[in-house]
Amino acid sequence: MKNFKLKIGALLASTAMMVAVSCSDDFLEVPPVGQLSENQLSTLAGIDAALIAAYSQVNGRGNRLGSPSNWVWGSIRGGEANKGTDPGDFTTINPIQRFENDAAGGEMGSKYNVCYEGIARANTVLRLLLDPAPDVTAADKVRLTSQARFLRAHFYFELARDYNQTPYVDETVDYGSGLEDTKNDKPLWPFIEADLKYAVENLPATQGQVGRVNVWAAKAYLAKVYLYQKKFADAKALFTDVINNGVTSNGKKYDLVPYYDNAFRAANDNHEESVWAYQAAANTGSVNNANPEFDLNFPYNTGPAGPGNCCGFFQPSFTFVNAFRTANGLPLLDKSYNSAANEVKNDMGIASGAAFTPDAGPLDPRLDHTVGRRGLPYLDWQDHPGAAWIRNQPNAGPYSPKKYVYSRAEQGRFQDNSSWTPGYTGINFMIIRFADVLLMAAEAEIETGGLEKAREYVNRVRTRAKNSFIKRADGTNAANYVINTYDAPWTNADTARLAVRHERLLELGMEGHRFYDLVRWGTVQAELDFYFAYDAKKLPAALGGAKYTDKYRWVPIPQDQIDLVGADILKQNPGF
Repeated sequence: MKNFKLKIGALLASTAMMVAVSCSDDFLEVPPVGQLSENQLSTLAGIDAALIAAYSQVNGRGNRLGSPSNWVWGSIRGGEANKGTDPGDFTTINPIQRFENDAAGGEMGSKYNVCYEGIARANTVLRLLLDPAPDVTAADKVRLTSQARFLRAHFYFELARDYNQTPYVDETVDYGSGLEDTKNDKPLWPFIEADLKYAVENLPATQGQVGRVNVWAAKAYLAKVYLYQKKFADAKALFTDVINNGVTSNGKKYDLVPYYDNAFRAANDNHEESVWAYQAAANTGSVNNANPEFDLNFPYNTGPAGPGNCCGFFQPSFTFVNAFRTANGLPLLDKSYNSAANEVKNDMGIASGAAFTPDAGPLDPRLDHTVGRRGLPYLDWQDHPGAAWIRNQPNAGPYSPKKYVYSRAEQGRFQDNSSWTPGYTGINFMIIRFADVLLMAAEAEIETGGLEKAREYVNRVRTRAKNSFIKRADGTNAANYVINTYDAPWTNADTARLAVRHERLLELGMEGHRFYDLVRWGTVQAELDFYFAYDAKKLPAALGGAKYTDKYRWVPIPQDQIDLVGADILKQNPGF
């Protein structure tokens, strides 16, 4: 069993959430299910329990679009995947993937509400520490404050990436003391930086409980925040420190897991590649302690011969799969992978059970660790059967997701059977992993003139991929894997940028990064035009006529929030 299970629900002394604001107090008159007094919470045990409640909110607590996996906000919006089913299922995602959503849509508040709940919990910890019980020492205050401020920074970072400017609320503001009048008229970045800098200055290198953040996670996160603001020199300095000296909370020197798929196996959780992950646990009595957002995303109708059995809402795109094509072991950076000569052969339109020979062309092996393809081993379950595991192929395409899916060997032990679907797992989700750090560091190096150091970092990632071929039972490679490192010196910054950006797609695909990367690079319009031009022809019913415009760079501020506090308090994002 993992250390530091996050099982505690809300232990809030007050509700410092923007969602708990109204022109009337009537909505507050709800009979309490249970109460804890501030005196009870202000002890060392009470404050630590409140901190665990803040940690527990990171995974979204059952809100499928609220967790940092960002499977919809980052991957589906980024063109790595589509929602995959007919218009009658989970319809709130349909307009999101087509960039047609409005401010009143059913999921516009998912991330907003989850993050402000997390901020409320972090602020509760910090408020209790203003006047704690006598058993809380000065060292305890620093230890607890640094973790709470790290978590608060995380929640505000998620808000800044999606909604741009939202109201900033700290531990000094509560309902009735200014919360309801807080405007979204200030950038969040300075506040995020301040919290993470405090965490960097005060967190220890290791923790007694591995689920708690350490100084190296804080440095990696602060460097990422710098990167988003194009503070490349600041980001480079921190990334270099993390790469050279960083260790996990349980003291393992940061490194890449030798075999790619082992990064996503529950028995290997909290490994050397895990910079910061939310701790997931199965069979605890609540599936919210597991991965609560992936239950709908597994292959469909697998029965006992496959994982999850539902529901096909996260289907890898054609363009994403094609991007793994190689020539001489290197990616096709000219984007010719969607051409008729290079596109990956698939069984779209071929009747289930009909003969099909998988693609024989050269491919990066990370494709088959990320995507299930017909005729190839699907983890340790069986060869992927094709359309039989796809809920609605004309809307979804022929592929299945594979990362963070439990294996047959993990069934029962790291997978939860207590709910309506077996798709809840105890596999930690890595919010930051070391491969991500290496590739972000490569970006910072390029922008500060370190082209050869960037090549070194990218080659370190690619070398691991070279050692991660999927084998069949007879020991042969499952596909024609051809991958090499970049051996020629990098002398052109533009070419180096293309290589690093494509490497992030290959290495981190389906992990929720893509849309945010495209926005911060300024390439989102061109990349999504490219994606829709190809995938909409393959899936006209789902994607025909869809188009990205810059209006959708931000998620709209949820209309119900504006209705609660007034348009003079909350300003809507442009175009909504």
